[in-house]
Amino acid sequence: MKMDNKEIFKTLNPNKVWVPVFIGLLIVFLMFYFDPNVNAQTLRGVFDASASFLLLAVFFIFLRDAGYVYRIREITDKHLTWSRSIYVIILWEFASAVTPSIVGGTAVAVFILHKEGIPLGKALAFTMLTAIMDNLFFVLGAPLILFFAQGYIFPESRVLEMRLGNSLQFLFWVSYGLYAVYSLLMALALFYRPRVFKWILLRLFSIKWLRKWKYNAHQYGDQIIEASRELKGKKLKYWLVIIFSTVFIWSARYLMLNALISAYEVLGAFEHVVVFARQIIMWIVMMISPTPGSSGTAEFFFSQFFKEFLGGYTFVTSILWRMFSYYPYLILGAIFLPRWIKQVFFSKKKDGKTKKDGRKGK
Repeated sequence: MKMDNKEIFKTLNPNKVWVPVFIGLLIVFLMFYFDPNVNAQTLRGVFDASASFLLLAVFFIFLRDAGYVYRIREITDKHLTWSRSIYVIILWEFASAVTPSIVGGTAVAVFILHKEGIPLGKALAFTMLTAIMDNLFFVLGAPLILFFAQGYIFPESRVLEMRLGNSLQFLFWVSYGLYAVYSLLMALALFYRPRVFKWILLRLFSIKWLRKWKYNAHQYGDQIIEASRELKGKKLKYWLVIIFSTVFIWSARYLMLNALISAYEVLGAFEHVVVFARQIIMWIVMMISPTPGSSGTAEFFFSQFFKEFLGGYTFVTSILWRMFSYYPYLILGAIFLPRWIKQVFFSKKKDGKTKKDGRKGK
């Protein structure tokens, strides 16, 4: 796999922080300007929040990030130390925050793991495994939440009806279908028949108008075979830890919003289920967002999905939600990235030069 450092660093660019921030602020301003229910009094509502539930929301964020750090360390067979695992997760989240949701930070993650001393084949295998597990959470979780929250899963919103009609459900099923097919193909390729996958890929890219990408398809097929080889022979405990940590991570992510909404309004048990379920639906819809980190898209859909629970507190809660779950990773990424580059690139060069000078002295 050819790693293009220039392309990677175009993504891992601290200056890109301003793009999603600008889009997010623009959408918030437009919502504030055009919604007659949003005013200065609405903004003061931020101080009505229950401090205990806000702390609970922060606690769930901590649990989610701790789960991410634990999972990447387990996936890499403890190759990464706890501190290096934290660096990897922060930079991975940063890459996801500055790229469109449909693109994600997968290529960057492979690059980061490789620079942390993990062989390229293993780095690719670990990254693909992480992506497949995350996708399977949605693919398998969506039917379950549709069953438990049947009839309440899609919000009744005049704005959505005017702008999307019944296409919200259509958008959900299209997004869900794409991710289900992608996850199934990647799982089969990685765990079952990687060589068959490569053969099909080469036949597909032998078609005349796809032929110019055949070499890239050949490379990708080889990468899948190499990644599959790296994951063979893993014990049952390895898989159970990854599966349960994935469920833990995403549950903590969504329970954060449950706690945040509870800071303003009292929710019953079934309402908690509906809020949790709608987050999965909203997340699947936002997966095809063209904006970095779903900026703008997230703010818009939040108000439509959760207004019935929050009423006049919807606007301030949407801002808090993004402040808790999104913007910290832009800031942390911009802080940690220069340090990581210095540690990974310049420290290694310095160490190599020291060893070389030592040999010359002898």
